[in-house]
Amino acid sequence: MSNTAKILVIRFSAMGDVAMTAPVLTAFCRHYPDTELLIVSRAAFEPFFNQLPNAGFLAFDPRQKHKGFLGLIKLFFELKAEKITAVADLHNNLRSKILTLLFFLLGVRSISVNKGRKEKKQLTCKDHKILVPLKLTVQRYAEVFQKLGFPFPWENQLQPADKKVRRTSKWIGVSPFAQHLQKVYPLHKMEKVLLSLANHGHQLFIFGGSQEEEISAESWAAKHENIQSMVKKMKLDEELEFISQLDVMLSMDSSGMHLASLKNIPVVSVWGATHPYAGFMGYGQSISDTVQIDLYCRPCSVYGNIPCYRGDFACMNNLPEENIVDRILEKLNDD
Repeated sequence: MSNTAKILVIRFSAMGDVAMTAPVLTAFCRHYPDTELLIVSRAAFEPFFNQLPNAGFLAFDPRQKHKGFLGLIKLFFELKAEKITAVADLHNNLRSKILTLLFFLLGVRSISVNKGRKEKKQLTCKDHKILVPLKLTVQRYAEVFQKLGFPFPWENQLQPADKKVRRTSKWIGVSPFAQHLQKVYPLHKMEKVLLSLANHGHQLFIFGGSQEEEISAESWAAKHENIQSMVKKMKLDEELEFISQLDVMLSMDSSGMHLASLKNIPVVSVWGATHPYAGFMGYGQSISDTVQIDLYCRPCSVYGNIPCYRGDFACMNNLPEENIVDRILEKLNDD
């Protein structure tokens, strides 16, 4: 394809999934500096792409401007005016399928991400589970561009982080919350983890987004001087800058892992109902830094949105706090 190509990149939500597109697009821009990208996503996620050269951003507003089918048609005409030459659909949902169809009718080539739904169903089924590592989501994103005729070298590896703050203590970010409870380490157990790490002299910073999460984080911060709540205290771009100064992030299978990956920060991740084999490991993160226990029922879902059919939530309740603390301390010593 010519150097005047302009690729529309579609990924509306969720935060972690959108964040995972950024390292792929960074690698793309490095290899194709003369090719323009236009990213369409929710306005809140624009900071993920601020550092990309030759990339524009169009905010998707599903609640007002682009609400419903007519709003989607309005979005299409806004995108059509941008003289798009190819569409990389990294979402593959109903909205993105309608947009790709409309561009197809204009003769614009579109490729949608293969989410591997069949393999993920086999991975999470109750009976005859096939527990094998599936393709990483970031790799699936990269393959969309390859199919469009834009292959590029792919290295799933963190780069040295640019630390601007010099200090004697270690900084640990903690992202203990998730959209679905089946991905959350029980909060009373997480409290023991936090207090143990704080008692080792490390500084802990709690990240989250909701009012309920703010209450939990503030209650932990009140119990130890080395614990500080960052919930609802920064904008996303400020949060990303702060994360870039951490030594390690402790996260659930949630957006915290992917925000840290964007800033080349190693992550110790805790997995319960979900499993890293589903492909949602953070970019550049290692399976050796996951904390989980083997159970015949794991994983029971891809996204953690299905209640525990056993009723005991053993994947998290039976996971010792010491396992998490020890892995964090080992990671800090590795550095």
